[in-house]
This record gives sequence, C-alpha cells and structure tokens, in this order.
Amino acid sequence: MKLKTFLVVFILISFASCKTNTHLYKIEGQKISITDTLLSVAEIEAFVKPYRDYINKDLDSVLAYAVDTYSKSDGELNTAIGNFMADMVYEQANPVFKSRTGHDIDFVLINHGGIRSILSKGNVTTRTAFNLMPFENSIVVAKLNGSQIKDLLNYLAEAKRAHPISKLQITLDKNGKIAETSIKGKPIDFNSEYYVATNDFLYNGGDGMTFFKSDNNETVLDYKIRNALIDYFKKVDTISPVRDNRFIQIKD
Repeated sequence: MKLKTFLVVFILISFASCKTNTHLYKIEGQKISITDTLLSVAEIEAFVKPYRDYINKDLDSVLAYAVDTYSKSDGELNTAIGNFMADMVYEQANPVFKSRTGHDIDFVLINHGGIRSILSKGNVTTRTAFNLMPFENSIVVAKLNGSQIKDLLNYLAEAKRAHPISKLQITLDKNGKIAETSIKGKPIDFNSEYYVATNDFLYNGGDGMTFFKSDNNETVLDYKIRNALIDYFKKVDTISPVRDNRFIQIKD
C-alpha cells in the first residue's frame, strides 16, 4: 500500500514539474464496430436486465388493435396510413392549440417520409408508435397567408407524393394541374390566413417546404408526434384507416 501511495505521489509531482508550454500535437482514433463478435459482460448484463425488462414490458403493452396492415406505399396521392397520421395529429393537437390561442387548426400537412414503418395488423403497442415515428419531431402550428397557401398547394401538386394531409382537399385535373381545393369543405379564401399544423422538421424547411417559414406567428405545442400517437392509441379500441378523396387526380 505504501509503495502504491509513493508511486501516485511521484507521478503527481512529475506532472506538476512539467513545463507549462506542453501542447497536443496529434489525435488518433480507431473505429470499433459493434457486432455480434463482441462478447457480453455477465456483470453488466445482470445489472441492465431489470431495466431492459421494464422498458420492454412498457413498449409491448397493448394499446389498440389494427384491423389490417397499412403501408405508406399503398397509394399514389393519399394512403390509409398517411390519412390516419394526419387525422391523428389534428385530433390530438387541435384541443391543445385552441386552449392556448382560442383558434382551431385549419388543416394538417406532414411528410410522407416521416412514416418509418408499416402499421401491422393485430395488436398496436407503444413500440408501434416508436416504429412509426422514431424521430423526436414535435407539432408546430404555423399561420400562413394566401400566398403561402398557394405555394403549399403548388408544392403538393408538383410533388405528386402522398404527403399526409387532413381537413385539406385537393383535386388535380388529368394534366396534374390544380382543379379544386377546399379547407374543411369550404373553398379557400386566399385573402385570409390559415393555421396549419405540421412538424418542426417541415416548419424549418425540410423536404423543401420553404413556404412555412415567415415572420408570421408560430405556436410550438411541445407535443411530439410520437407522444400524440401513443395518446391516441390509448383512447381508441380499433385502428381502421382508409384511402379517400382528400387528394386525388382526375384520370379522364
């Protein structure tokens, strides 16, 4: 013990006596891949196990039931799972937004790429929500003017992708041009302003949706889409979304 103490004191004195102009001249790194070849440590596994079991039990708790399997590739301009996601955002976010501002959300637009898995037939769990939405995206409500709404509509018409929307209806003619639009069943008034729920990724210009950014007010709800999903699953028994006519193109 005395020898160890002497060595520690000697090392400290040696460092203390070094010149103060010592500087770092090289940094080296090595990539260590985490693969099945890495052996587990029994002591660490035993320590982690009760926490892992607790988390898995929570993630696998059944919240609802899906009557079919739904994929974001099941439609050209709107899909059942996309419609479900957008409608869910409206239902969960609108009461929060209205309680804070006194206004209703007019419509919802989120991104097709944000849906990261299928919704499988059968039990819907907390893990389902994490699979669908593994990102930390939060709901933001932006106030858009008529010019921005036109840009939004043109973006969707040109993209021809099933970006999920709710309370907004778009009909394209056979040439892919906008033929008819409405919000909550009423023609759009381009002299008015509308409250649009989206996520923070799109609000900040993600997927090229630059029309969201402006000097107008936005409301950050501090409500993650994944948490909204979990809350929605908890209050419904059955998930059975469908494709509809909210975004279609006339073929003849």
